[in-house]
Amino acid sequence: MLRLRLLIFIALLFAFHALSEAAILLDRVVAVVNQEVITWSDLYKAMEFEASDRTKALKDDEKRRIFKENEAIFLESLIDMKLQIQAAKQMGMEVDKEDIDGALADIKKKYSMTEPVLIESLKKEGFTLDEYKQKIAEQILLNRVVVQQVRNKIVISAAEVEKYMTANKDLLVNDEAYRIRQIFFKITGSSSDRKAIEEKADAIIQQLKAGENFAPLAQKYSEDPSAKTGGDLGFIRKSSVAKEFSDILSEMKAGDISRPFWTGRGLHIVKLEEKINKQNEAEFKETVKSKLFEKRFSEKYKSWLRELRGNAYIEIRL
Repeated sequence: MLRLRLLIFIALLFAFHALSEAAILLDRVVAVVNQEVITWSDLYKAMEFEASDRTKALKDDEKRRIFKENEAIFLESLIDMKLQIQAAKQMGMEVDKEDIDGALADIKKKYSMTEPVLIESLKKEGFTLDEYKQKIAEQILLNRVVVQQVRNKIVISAAEVEKYMTANKDLLVNDEAYRIRQIFFKITGSSSDRKAIEEKADAIIQQLKAGENFAPLAQKYSEDPSAKTGGDLGFIRKSSVAKEFSDILSEMKAGDISRPFWTGRGLHIVKLEEKINKQNEAEFKETVKSKLFEKRFSEKYKSWLRELRGNAYIEIRL
């Protein structure tokens, strides 16, 4: 009788293993990273999770087309993430329940959400709370390994900061400065032409409100030489802009898009990308240090990822 039960147990074990393999085969493995696999459903679940609100709002056919076009790019980022998590685990790094609960509490506090509201929100997007907690755990682990292996190893010396400041004294902002993009229409003589220009500008404003990106619209419609760079005018000091610009920009925050307004040259629509307040030398020094740090971090991080990839077995089956 015991032997019979043992045989039944072994048969069930093999059947379960066969079903698991069949499920993976049906799901389709799209990449192997060392001893782990990334499946098609893993890839699309991650793409769905990271998609912008605008993409999520699209019809299913259009959304699938966008996902299909970006499969290869997103798979590469998933492979990088998998390699970093594997590296963290090899170093003995762990994320415990308290870490996850703490991060979840911070998220709920930040967005003023109760847990039932969060669960309902996740459900609408096709995710469970457990899946969301798993994402949080992965992000905590990624952050920890990157801090240990890259960020904590970067030192920016005072000499480097001084050298950069000496070579870039013109970057010290003695006045408020703005980085802006614009869509510009040249002024014409007749009032009817002015009305046509205003109607054209209003149509562009509607496209922007519908979620269109500013830079492509500037490339398409702007009559300024900056159109070829998406309307980017770079940084402009407050003291050097016309009063009409100054009045508009003083009311805006970074990311804002202005209403259409006239100057002596024509009609403008402006996007404020960044605002820099007047700096003293100490503030400029900190800005330079941060700039040098982020540049070094980007270089070191990419180098570390190349090293992880160079030491890994990666097979792409997309």
